[in-house]
Amino acid sequence: MIGWAVARRLARSDLIQDWWPVVVLPPILVADAALSTDPAVKPITVISVLATVVACLPLVLRRHVSFKVLCLPITAGVALTVWQLNPHDTVALIPMVALLELAQRGDRRRSLLMALTVVPCVLIVVIPFTNGLSDALSALGRNLGECLLAIAAGDWLRARREAAERSAAIVTEEALRRIGEERLQIAREIHDVVAHAMTAINVQAGVAAHLIDRDPQQAHDALRAIKRTSGEALSELRATLNVLRDDGRADAAPLGPSAGLHDLEALTAGLRDAGVEVELDVGPIAGLPAAVHSTGYRIVQEALTNVARHAHASHTSVQVRREPEAVTIEVSDDGAGANGVAPAPGNGLRGMRERAAAVGGSVDAGRCAGGGWQVRASLPIAGNVGAADGASP
Repeated sequence: MIGWAVARRLARSDLIQDWWPVVVLPPILVADAALSTDPAVKPITVISVLATVVACLPLVLRRHVSFKVLCLPITAGVALTVWQLNPHDTVALIPMVALLELAQRGDRRRSLLMALTVVPCVLIVVIPFTNGLSDALSALGRNLGECLLAIAAGDWLRARREAAERSAAIVTEEALRRIGEERLQIAREIHDVVAHAMTAINVQAGVAAHLIDRDPQQAHDALRAIKRTSGEALSELRATLNVLRDDGRADAAPLGPSAGLHDLEALTAGLRDAGVEVELDVGPIAGLPAAVHSTGYRIVQEALTNVARHAHASHTSVQVRREPEAVTIEVSDDGAGANGVAPAPGNGLRGMRERAAAVGGSVDAGRCAGGGWQVRASLPIAGNVGAADGASP
């Protein structure tokens, strides 16, 4: 096995690739001439053998130069071989090796140009060494056919290689696209979990610090809310990270069902604990696809996070409506937008739009006509009916 591996490595080396025709072809040509019974075949001499080796030397350059550069030396080498040795059946091997390699390194246009150029080259070599029209036509057809066959084979190999490279490039591009989508999905999940939890914890910590002396009970409730929110965030973050660690083993940690629109009541609890009045109005959501449930939940989560972080609102409204073809979600507040100040730009709105786009929906955000800020999402149902309804209650 070791010897075979070494042999394969040597066979791929540039030195072997360049020089093998000079080593292999002359013995074949000499053997053909020695075994031939044709009286036109000349006696084998040292000069004829050396001439055959010299005729094959231009093949060393076949992987490094163009057809234009190699055409004349190859034609001269074939003429020299025919003149000194005249092996009728195998002399075409010299141009065939060159044409096969050149066609593999070119393109379809170059292959056609080579095919046209080969015709006069074969005529120049064959005609002076034939006797009569019949012999000339036979030699011309045989040698020209072999040369054109080499060009066709090289062009076919080139086309196959390019098709394989395109296929590999497509596979690589698809793999990179999937990796990018997975990274983006993980980034969105972690952002949603961490941003929402940290905002709630920040608000509750402020409440506790402000009331710890005047109202210890309410401060205690705020601290308990911090504990509950941080625990839930850690559980969600742990579940998200488990997806990265899951290698398909049977003992991999199972993940619970994804949060959905039926979990919005628990989601708004943190904002209520911070003193913001939340009006939650969720219409019929039974039977919705899991993708719509999960996406809608994350959009509402991010919208409420922005309310807690930027709006300084006293009232927030969350409405979920199921229409014939889509689910519409509206989250509005009476906070910063009322004073003409939009929430600071960041990853939140972009993440919401990316999530909605992933299920064929859209998200719009802006100031309300009567003041405040509103996020409106539309998530189509029809394009997601194939998703498992694992998030439905």
